[in-house]
Amino acid sequence: MELSAVVNGRPTRLGIEPQELLLDVLRDRLGLTGAKRSCDVQVCGACTVLVDGAPVSACTTLAADVAGREVLTIEGLRQTDAWPAIEDAFERHAAVQCGFCTPGMALTIHALVADGDMTDARAVQRCLSGNLCRCTGYRGILEAAAEIAGVATEPGPVHGG
Repeated sequence: MELSAVVNGRPTRLGIEPQELLLDVLRDRLGLTGAKRSCDVQVCGACTVLVDGAPVSACTTLAADVAGREVLTIEGLRQTDAWPAIEDAFERHAAVQCGFCTPGMALTIHALVADGDMTDARAVQRCLSGNLCRCTGYRGILEAAAEIAGVATEPGPVHGG
């Protein structure tokens, strides 16, 4: 079947198999490797991309399901006016260690800030509860996200969402 979608602002057409996952099409067919394969069950957020502005797990989304829709990957986000503030906040708050989770985190933050979902420190923590990081301990990520959202952070330990 033919897939026609807008990927990172560019109209894209290619032949796909009905069972192909969006993650595989992005990585293997389009060379967009920012989304990572990790859990394959919508738990970790490493494969997060935005479809029509909403975060989705590309590891469980059929490529056919994005036909006629807009897909934004980290490669596309890096070309937007929003990227410099995200990059700066992540750097200043030491929110990156190995970088494996960073694309999914950045896309999730971008989408949820745009939707107005990150209204306070607790909302930031709740909004990022679907994105796992095994390296940083989350404090820096939460601080960066709060800064990007324009909300104050709460001192103290970080607890699960």
